[in-house]
Amino acid sequence: MIDRYAVVGYPIEHSQSPMIHKSFARLTGEKLCYDLLQAKPTCFENAVREFAASGGKGLNITLPHKEAAFKLANNLGPEAQKAKAVNTLSILSPTEIRGDNTDGIGLLRDLTENHGLRLKGKSVLILGAGGAARGIIPPLMEANIGELALANRTIERAHNLAEIFSATNKISVYSFKNLHEIQPYDVVINATSAGIKGENFDFPSNFISPDTFCYDLSYSLTQTPFVTWAYENGASNIAQGWGMLIEQAAESFWIWRGIRPDTRTLLKQTPTR
Repeated sequence: MIDRYAVVGYPIEHSQSPMIHKSFARLTGEKLCYDLLQAKPTCFENAVREFAASGGKGLNITLPHKEAAFKLANNLGPEAQKAKAVNTLSILSPTEIRGDNTDGIGLLRDLTENHGLRLKGKSVLILGAGGAARGIIPPLMEANIGELALANRTIERAHNLAEIFSATNKISVYSFKNLHEIQPYDVVINATSAGIKGENFDFPSNFISPDTFCYDLSYSLTQTPFVTWAYENGASNIAQGWGMLIEQAAESFWIWRGIRPDTRTLLKQTPTR
């Protein structure tokens, strides 16, 4: 019987994870199948339990379930413990489910290895304070950045997230409404769901400069709303999250299969529908 994996989210039609993991399987000679699994927030736990009971081996977790996956897992890897969010579930038995978080590892590999960005001493602003932000804060801190700030539509959520990670690093907090008050950052990372939901990205531009590296955790066949906004406001160093998606998937594949696939071929491709 071929081992079964899937990505679970809501919505899920846009996900490129099946293509990526099937490509990894071909590159490594591993035999597996990988599917899409759509689950509304109220149905998430049941969907995972049913997948586990049917013999499934692992799940990638995407919006909006990363915090719910953290609560569901009864065995947590170190990155998941730091982030309090999970993007990779390994089903060790129908009742034993391990949670890991490979988002931060994927982001750092893409920024530093694929884009050649040096993070040490850099000021970093993250837009959004949900599960996507949780996964990338700890590894960014460990990369010896100079300053970290969080901005969110609901400032209370940003404060709550900052408190989780502020034991060793001070994190500045802003609401979207007062972003016009701050100076440019070296790196701005969009961790909102605007790209996935197709929302307009209507922000002031004073927190970026021509030298700011603008990075969208989302990805698209064309420009995401954040990427369009960044270009229109003078940024010249801009990237979407295609590389991060591939790198975090490679880490998940290694957790599941014990083999780390070569990402170079996929990195040269563009996402497809």
